Amino acid sequence: MMTSTTYEKIYTLDMLRNEARELIDEGCVNCQQPIYTLCRYIPEREWECIKLNLEDNEFLMRDRIIDLLSHERWDED
Repeated sequence: MMTSTTYEKIYTLDMLRNEARELIDEGCVNCQQPIYTLCRYIPEREWECIKLNLEDNEFLMRDRIIDLLSHERWDED
C-alpha cells in the first residue's frame, strides 16, 4: 500500500521578505504598495499561513511593503 505525503510550504516572515525583495527588484511591485499586493504572487493556500504570521507579528495587510522590509534585523552596519 502506497501512501502519499503532501508537503505544504510554510512561509516565514523572512521568506516573505525575500520574496518581496525579489518582486521589487523585478519591478513587479513597488515598496510603497500595501502588503496584500504580494498575495498575487503567492499561492492562495500559502497566503493563509502568511496572513497569520503577519498578524502574529503585528502587521496589517494595508501596511506598506517597505514597513515589512524595514523590520529586518541587521547584525552589522
